[in-house]
Amino acid sequence: MLPMPPAHRLTDMLKQNVAIVGAGIGGLSAALAIADAGTAAVTVFEAGERVGGRVDSGPFAGLDHIDAGPDAFLARVPEAVDLATRVGLGDALVSPEPVGAAVWYNGLQPIPEGLLLGLPGKIMPLATSRLLSWKGKLRAGLEPLIPRTSIEPDSVGAFVRARFGNEVQERLVDALVGSIYATDTDNFSLAEVPQLHAVAAKNRSMLLAARRQRPPAGGTATAAASPVFAVPRDGVHALIAATANAATAAGVEIKTSCEVERIERIAASDEGAASKSWAINGEPFDAVILATPPAASAMLIAEAVPDTASLLHQADSADVIMVTLHVPAEQWPKRLSGLSGYLVPKPVQRWVTAVSFGSQKWAHWRPPSGGEILRVSLGRDGREVLQLSDEQVVAAVLEDLKTHLEIEFSPLEVRVTRWPGAFAQYRPRHAAWVESVERSLPPGLFVTGSGYRGIGIPACVRDGTKTAAESSTFLNPEISE
Repeated sequence: MLPMPPAHRLTDMLKQNVAIVGAGIGGLSAALAIADAGTAAVTVFEAGERVGGRVDSGPFAGLDHIDAGPDAFLARVPEAVDLATRVGLGDALVSPEPVGAAVWYNGLQPIPEGLLLGLPGKIMPLATSRLLSWKGKLRAGLEPLIPRTSIEPDSVGAFVRARFGNEVQERLVDALVGSIYATDTDNFSLAEVPQLHAVAAKNRSMLLAARRQRPPAGGTATAAASPVFAVPRDGVHALIAATANAATAAGVEIKTSCEVERIERIAASDEGAASKSWAINGEPFDAVILATPPAASAMLIAEAVPDTASLLHQADSADVIMVTLHVPAEQWPKRLSGLSGYLVPKPVQRWVTAVSFGSQKWAHWRPPSGGEILRVSLGRDGREVLQLSDEQVVAAVLEDLKTHLEIEFSPLEVRVTRWPGAFAQYRPRHAAWVESVERSLPPGLFVTGSGYRGIGIPACVRDGTKTAAESSTFLNPEISE
């Protein structure tokens, strides 16, 4: 939370105003933080008809709310949970059912125990897994004997291949991390996967380090009582809606269906008096926070700040499609009970990259009429999918499910949701690019969102709040004194 300014400064400060472009979770978090602190008036511009960006939900299979984007957020970092508490949803949070997950490789193979984002931490579960060949297992077992591997190349894939070999990279790490970020981990920054980078930077052997991180005897109950993921019972979009409502109640003006075509700089006043620095749709502002994806932000400031726009155009992203299916109860085999879903490694991918057994993962997703809800993901970095029609997408999904599960489903209901540019791609040395962007920003212009300093809802909340503090300090330097 931003520090509250002295009472005698509030009236003058509220004459200042901040524009936020984009009403995703990052933009809304920034708006709420500024409003809570009372450091400036805030206006949020959103081109779409609704707030939330890539977070959305809707009725499906007789239920009021089934997520069409992310279906949960990390609960073991505080930002999203704290925001949910702030906006009145703390008591509404639920966690996934305690079920396992699998990787599809020559059939469904349970994910071995003791993994750290795919990196082995226990020998026996890896040795008995059918995911790896004996050659792959022997290569992985040599990891403690290999000299320290440099993290300088800043590539997840290059590091894992050097430590554990190709099979661990392709069938475990890339399947897990690649699914989280819709990426090719050979071309993804190691530094931007904090759990892996922290271990890689401080230890020679990843396997031995992962083993040391196992909970001590007697610690299992504590770990089990601390869920990894959480979500409001009405879905992730409930957090978006509650945040928007809280921001509005605190005085923020949110303008939906209000497209910003470009952002202009205003010349300083000739008299030397304080003046507005920016204009959006003809309306003057003291500061602007761009909470849109880098490519969209680049177009908005192409004329006003061409150097920054050029850097933002360098950012990459991946398109995905989410297909939600309601499968009849009579078509769902008992052998799939107790699973939250499965991942598909790239070497054996056709179209589908991951499948979530939603109504086995979430107890409140069980359809009133019975059956199962599946969420199927297509698309990743290097695998284009948006060119497919909805009919082609559904046909591809059903064909892949038939191959993976040996079942020919006849879904009762289908929903296809397209997410262009949904996942920012953090290339090696991404942090250096972010620093270049920040150095190029003129006074009063700020950027936030998943394209810069973290992917996922907690990271966007954290960065939006941080950016709010930076904008308030810019407008009122005495706040930080």
